[in-house]
Amino acid sequence: MNQLITLEVNNESYPIVVEGRTRLLDALRDNCLLTGAKEGCSTGDCGACTVIMDGQPVTSCLVVAASAQGTKITTIEGVAKGNELHPVQKAFMQCGALQCGICTPGMIMTSIALLNENPKPTREQIRFGLQGNLCRCTGYGKIVDAVEQAAEMMAAK
Repeated sequence: MNQLITLEVNNESYPIVVEGRTRLLDALRDNCLLTGAKEGCSTGDCGACTVIMDGQPVTSCLVVAASAQGTKITTIEGVAKGNELHPVQKAFMQCGALQCGICTPGMIMTSIALLNENPKPTREQIRFGLQGNLCRCTGYGKIVDAVEQAAEMMAAK
């Protein structure tokens, strides 16, 4: 059965019609036209579809869209301020912490949530915080470097 819901995404309201089984990932991509979150595994194991919901990183492939009504959702499209990239986005570019790009939005969203919770993480804490995000290209070293650099950039503000 279809239902009308309103999603609050990146500080904008999206009134959309979804089926009861529609996943948040599909609602974001198909109804809101926000395609930054990627479908990787469809089982919540890879983290490519990670978004921030009420301050916490969630794998949007495991969230029923209707259950997200009334929450505040941030996607990769919502982290930059105009043309000014978020420090995590800048650091990922500067450190070469991306290759094919499938995992990058989820890695960045999880990194932002991690740094919001712990502004000065150790390398071990960064690795632990990113353990739900898989990358088949980078080997993770440059990703950890980027999160460290982003933490320094954010502390300097």
